[in-house]
Amino acid sequence: MHLPTRVVRNVVFVGAAYLAIGMVFGTLAGEGASNQIRVLWRLAAWAISAAVFAGHIGYEHVRLRCSAGSTAFHTSLSVALGAFALAIIAIVHSSGKSGHSFLAFLIWPLLIWIPAFLIALAAASMLTGARRNS
Repeated sequence: MHLPTRVVRNVVFVGAAYLAIGMVFGTLAGEGASNQIRVLWRLAAWAISAAVFAGHIGYEHVRLRCSAGSTAFHTSLSVALGAFALAIIAIVHSSGKSGHSFLAFLIWPLLIWIPAFLIALAAASMLTGARRNS
């Protein structure tokens, strides 16, 4: 399967955004003075990541006019790339600590890719239906 250059560029750019969000908000959560502050930073990271995800779905489907399947594939690929990069950072950061598995390197991106694909497919399909009805 050959992906156009603009799609690859978008996947890498958005994947890097997920990595940056994870690192910045992970650091802020780690420095939180209380458990409530740490939870708030983590929720903020989820909210911002969800906004990036929704924006990427809209961009792929509306602006680039990709099909629902292509939109889901491209957007979930960005999510998996960001998760993969975060898994690498987590493994490097936790080296030498017990209880951390190298399997996260492979499992984390896969576990995140599947629901991201399904959610993006549903959202892009709804956008397709809305476009046909208008």
